[in-house]
Amino acid sequence: MDGEGAAVPGPAALTAGGHGLVRRRVLRLALPLLAVGALVLLADELPPPGAVWRSATRAEPGWLIVLIVAAALSMAAFARLQHRLLSRGGLRISRCRTFAVTYASNALSTTLPAGAAISIVYTFQQFRRGGASAQLATAVIVLGGVVTTSAYAVVAVLALLAEPHFRVPAAVGVVVLAVPVVLGVALWRASRHAAWPRRVIAPPTRVIRAVLERPRLSPHVARLRELAGSLGLSKSAKAGPLRLSSYDWGALIVFALLNWLFDILALVAATRAVGVEVSPLGVALAYFAAQAAGSLIPVLPGGVGAIESAMAAALVALGAGLVPAGAAVALYRVVTHWGVVAVGWLAWLALRERPWHVPGLTRERVLHGFQAVGTGLAAAAGATYVTPGGTAAPRTVEPNRASRAPAGTA
Repeated sequence: MDGEGAAVPGPAALTAGGHGLVRRRVLRLALPLLAVGALVLLADELPPPGAVWRSATRAEPGWLIVLIVAAALSMAAFARLQHRLLSRGGLRISRCRTFAVTYASNALSTTLPAGAAISIVYTFQQFRRGGASAQLATAVIVLGGVVTTSAYAVVAVLALLAEPHFRVPAAVGVVVLAVPVVLGVALWRASRHAAWPRRVIAPPTRVIRAVLERPRLSPHVARLRELAGSLGLSKSAKAGPLRLSSYDWGALIVFALLNWLFDILALVAATRAVGVEVSPLGVALAYFAAQAAGSLIPVLPGGVGAIESAMAAALVALGAGLVPAGAAVALYRVVTHWGVVAVGWLAWLALRERPWHVPGLTRERVLHGFQAVGTGLAAAAGATYVTPGGTAAPRTVEPNRASRAPAGTA
């Protein structure tokens, strides 16, 4: 029921919203059609599927093992990051359940339309059912995303700086972005002890405030302020739900970096398995080019189509043959995308609320399987982290006995 003071959108707003919806629908239809057209036009330039298959089936078993292990460790690192945040928020939850939620949310994100939004909601609900408060679940999702995105940016910049052809542009870009941030922080700290910095930052502060108060931006700014308050980041907010020491921050950074580095290692192993002699640095650059293409050209969920095309093209540009490059990309995506997705849907099945939809024995076997795999991968990805002082591990919650708190209650 609408409140008495609820604003009713006018015809202009409804028209603008309708036009935006039409544009989004046209874009969703046009991108797959453009992709199909590009495949038809470039059919002669693509590697023969039979040749790619033969190259992939002759891959070296040792490198295939490295590929599979690296993909598993990449997921394990992110799961350990989330588990550490949850435990520092006071939640006693098993690593097995954290691993299962990580895999299941990844499957939703990479296989469903609007998968990113669905994955966030699903992760939030699973954390709530595991006993987390709404504030803690939000903090873990937001902070985990910030840390992993920052780690991605750091690894990408380091890869560009290590490549002689991109070193100067990358260095210029870093300086251009870093100088304003450093100056702003320095002026802000100085303004707490002297008056002149406040006079310097007053004009740009007024401009920024005027921009943020515009009708189109103010609702989003208000939501960000509410989020900052719930995380304990605003001046008027109480202490946030997470208590992180410098050691915890170091562990989070390590896990975030390992998440990306193991994924790159998986691609390196795939190229070596089929005899592609591209340097690890070149493979890393191809990896980031493919990730950018998957984000900018979301033809299908999970970047399917765009990532494979960009990755193969980058490897060919770096000196790989067309067929070996196609085989390397196929092996990499089969393991790191489709294999992880398959495990993720099994995890989703094991975590379902209505167990009568799944035979009890099947459900129990899936959960026990995750318990075994999760324990082993957690140890390999850094589960041996022990807080200074040798703090004892908290009692865990069995995955199939987790509390069922409603998602909307605190």
